[in-house]
Amino acid sequence: GDYDTVLQSRPSYTHVYRLKQGVDPSALDFGELGYAREALASWALFSRFVEEGKIPATTRFQVSLPTPVALLSGFVAMDSRALCAPALERAIIENLERIQDRIPNHRLAIQWDVCYEVVGTDGGPSLHYADHVDGSAARIGRLAGHVRSDVEMGMHLCYGDPGHQHIVNPDNLETSVAIANAICAASPRTVDFMHIPVPRDRSDDAYFEALEQLNMPAQTRLILGLIHYSDGVAGTRQRMATADRFVADYDVATECGFGRRDPSTIAELLQIHREICS
Repeated sequence: GDYDTVLQSRPSYTHVYRLKQGVDPSALDFGELGYAREALASWALFSRFVEEGKIPATTRFQVSLPTPVALLSGFVAMDSRALCAPALERAIIENLERIQDRIPNHRLAIQWDVCYEVVGTDGGPSLHYADHVDGSAARIGRLAGHVRSDVEMGMHLCYGDPGHQHIVNPDNLETSVAIANAICAASPRTVDFMHIPVPRDRSDDAYFEALEQLNMPAQTRLILGLIHYSDGVAGTRQRMATADRFVADYDVATECGFGRRDPSTIAELLQIHREICS
């Protein structure tokens, strides 16, 4: 192939890769990434459940996609990231287009998972560009421009969840707020929702006060990821009480979705959402 394997000591992966000498980056083809294939397989199940009345017909089917920065940071050596970035961006956009071509756009939601951009800005694994906030927003804005107008589009800002642990622990919401503002400014289309994470052990004013600096369009819904299974309704309400002092209107969610969790816990986790929202 077009890659040399580079052995490194890494917490999650055995190998990273770099471009081979003499390979033209403009000719690089990542092939089948698998995101469209898996999304369309899931859509078939989702559609069946809608037909059976198990899922309301008005519910959109959400597909979460990584940004190129996530895959570059996870699998590509630093000195090859800028060279490989255009080809990887093309590959992700091609997957996005296949999804949008096959799923009715008024039934679809696209979520961009923005993790390494946030983590790298907050002192985690290095990014391959210097202007972390504006550089990240420009790259995400290009992706957003390919999401069609009838498709709901949102952002999930993230500090990672390997083993239910952050890659780095945020001091406060300053980085998330700065990136959220920059993404909204850079996006050529509406950002319908912005999900911002809240760690379980943070219910202090110092963590939330940066929310006063949010500058997003009125049509962008703020979602605070402050629901945690481990401390349930009581812990969630404590975090909400602090958030209420700094922002007037927001939706709620878990900090990092329902993945990597014992399926037997999901019903109880949904019940926490229900009680909080009732």
